[in-house]
Amino acid sequence: MEYKKHVLKNGLRIVLVPIKEMTTATALICVGTGSRFEDVHENGLAHFLEHMFFKGTERRPKSMDITKELDALGSQHNAYTGKDRTAFYTKVPAAKIFSAMDILHDLFLHSTFKAAEIKKESGAIVQEINMYEDMPARLVYDTFENLLYGQDHPLGRDIAGSKENVTSFVRKDFIDYLARCYAAHNTVICVVGNFPETKVLQKIRKDFSDMVVGEKPTHEFFVRMQDAPALMIKDKKTDQTHFIVGVHTGGFDHKDRYVLSVLSNILGGGMSSRLWEEVREKRGLAYSVHAFTEFYPEIGYIAAKAGVEHDKLFETMQIILKEMKKIAQRGVTQEEFDRARSGFEGRVAYSMETSDAIAMNFAEQEATRDEIVVPEESLRRIKKVTRADIQRVAKEIFVNEGLNCTIIGPQKEKEDEIRKILHF
Repeated sequence: MEYKKHVLKNGLRIVLVPIKEMTTATALICVGTGSRFEDVHENGLAHFLEHMFFKGTERRPKSMDITKELDALGSQHNAYTGKDRTAFYTKVPAAKIFSAMDILHDLFLHSTFKAAEIKKESGAIVQEINMYEDMPARLVYDTFENLLYGQDHPLGRDIAGSKENVTSFVRKDFIDYLARCYAAHNTVICVVGNFPETKVLQKIRKDFSDMVVGEKPTHEFFVRMQDAPALMIKDKKTDQTHFIVGVHTGGFDHKDRYVLSVLSNILGGGMSSRLWEEVREKRGLAYSVHAFTEFYPEIGYIAAKAGVEHDKLFETMQIILKEMKKIAQRGVTQEEFDRARSGFEGRVAYSMETSDAIAMNFAEQEATRDEIVVPEESLRRIKKVTRADIQRVAKEIFVNEGLNCTIIGPQKEKEDEIRKILHF
């Protein structure tokens, strides 16, 4: 897939991906910042700030002014905050891309952040936090990273922050964070789909040429110090026990990142994976079980997640750990290896079908890594992975010193018993 990258004098990066066959176009702004750039007192500020961009600008004083215009364009629009990225986007019928870009530019550079709106939105975010607390199947992902990285490190803190922090933020906090993190050097604008390339580039140059130059913000790197299995139990009355078990790995620049992706697929990437067969098909222990990876620049992890009946926790955990250990000891078959690698071709194809999916992929890579690996290159790297690589990496990572498990459910009284089975 071809794209063109332009860099303005102020450091703003522009990535254009014209695809004439599409009937839509997406404009997306991605900033290389998120919750890992906050200190403990700021935790939740990046996420709160993302909300505030939609609460009014100088030209569109009310949030309803923004949403009415976007809805009139037939737009699909949203924003999201991660630990190392924040993005705002609008996807529209191709002919309306300039109107959509005008609104996106306005809210990104001319939001007013009124004190009354901040106070009002803090209540909505508190309710968002409460909502996630009532969703253990989702909450368990946050608690797993709480355990992996600890509350003393930004990676270990929740993106939404604490209720106490959210209700304490004032306008100056947002303005200071903007000045520190929302600089041109730290921002990427990506447009994907059916659009006139020259005119879109001219519009971005005109609208964003006076954006503050600034510098990329720095963040605290994580240094792993774990030397024994770690366990965190969030004791909660639930209908199921939800848990994640996994290990530390290298980050997204590590030489084995693509090996880990294939390993994850073999372990629990689909309905023909080992965990699906052993946990669901053979024993009916879980409706859903899967493995996944996550990568930050300096660190990452591979893990498996399931939701089970409370009294099936031990059995399911032991099966997952056993399958991880088996791969380390015996490797994988040629059949499952070939199936896992070839499955990536479909996944990559599906992820590149829509203009918004491509925009997110390209912009996030550029904002967080200063490079873009196109789908064809990802597949080339996947094809270089060997069965020997899978077993080698499995031996390196599936060790007790890197093992972590987080559990949500009424299991606190069984902590000692759980610790006894938490090993390879």
